[in-house]
Amino acid sequence: MSGRRALAGSLLALLMPASLLMVTQTSSTSADTSDSVSTSVSERRAKKTRIKLQAMPQIVAQGKRPGSANSAKAGLTATVKPAKVGRPVALQVKKGSKWKTVKKTKLNKKGRAEFGAPISKGGEALTYRAVATPFKGAKGGKSKPESTERWLTPTWTDEFSGSSLDAVWNHRGTTYEPESLRACSKGDPRAVKVGGGTARLSVIKDTSRSGKCNAKKDGKSTGKYAYRLNGHIGTQGAFSFKYGFAAARIKFQKSRGQHGAFWMQPATSVDGATDPRLTGAEIDVIEYFGDKHPEGGLTSFVYSKNKKGQGVKTGSWIKDSRSFLANKRDGWSKNYHVFSVEWTPKVYIFRIDGQETFRTKVGVSGQPQYPILSMLASDYEISKIGRDSKLPQTMNVDWIRVWQA
Repeated sequence: MSGRRALAGSLLALLMPASLLMVTQTSSTSADTSDSVSTSVSERRAKKTRIKLQAMPQIVAQGKRPGSANSAKAGLTATVKPAKVGRPVALQVKKGSKWKTVKKTKLNKKGRAEFGAPISKGGEALTYRAVATPFKGAKGGKSKPESTERWLTPTWTDEFSGSSLDAVWNHRGTTYEPESLRACSKGDPRAVKVGGGTARLSVIKDTSRSGKCNAKKDGKSTGKYAYRLNGHIGTQGAFSFKYGFAAARIKFQKSRGQHGAFWMQPATSVDGATDPRLTGAEIDVIEYFGDKHPEGGLTSFVYSKNKKGQGVKTGSWIKDSRSFLANKRDGWSKNYHVFSVEWTPKVYIFRIDGQETFRTKVGVSGQPQYPILSMLASDYEISKIGRDSKLPQTMNVDWIRVWQA
């Protein structure tokens, strides 16, 4: 029976009109076309990728030892839209008429891919671009080329190459000041040493002062401790700048009870004004309160005034600060890192080794600002050290640089 049915089927096919055969073939082809159209629609629906690359000065230089500021790497940030966490992004450098991939990373939660790469070769600026391949419904794309030319030459730099501070620096806060919450400490040249390519700012005992100081927090005593001398220097009256980048390569102190800092204050101010564009602001690029601080130890703040003349404090502890370290063995008191601020007429952007930590449009200064480096033992924190025998505590500064925009 099955043999006869097969033979009948064959004969039927031979006798079938050509028009029916054509219809059968056309149906098959129509299905293929449908798949093709579906794919085409899917491609059209894929979101267009937009990438903007920003080239910055040499603000990337994590490491164990002091080094030349010229060996630091330029920071490069690619901002990608749509922002899809984990999307691979490549940094490419132009070589002749071709592009070569030099770094790869993935987009973070903010839609940024952050790189460190050479700023020049043979003294000549380099040109980079960022490239992203298709990813989760987003098309591939590339940024416009971006040159490092504008950041090749810093406006001002100090690499502390001698055995004493350059004349541009002056010592600050050289009296005990209860109103500044430093009744138990003051700035002093004895707490600052220069050598080996670094400036070492310390908190040390004031051996010329007998007796103990009653340290207080919120008006209440936290114990009696030796009077202290702070390493506290700034360039007031000698160097200031307006807009651009300021960066310092620092290895911080280990213990709590004092805090190392890189900050800026206004060189000029308009009397009676309340607008930060006229009054300036205190810009705390970075402060570190010790390895065992429960909030991670790092802060960035801006202190300014509002339209009513009231003080405004903007910023916070840097969340998940260890995520900005190079690896599990890295640490803020173990290795050097570059802490920087990008200051424009509209915004401050704070970074660690080129990685953005915080940005704000509040209190943006419109006045020249001068840099300050300090190791301060404020009254409210002295008790956190536990014992005077843990002194001295030292913050090492490898170099400081400014690039004025």
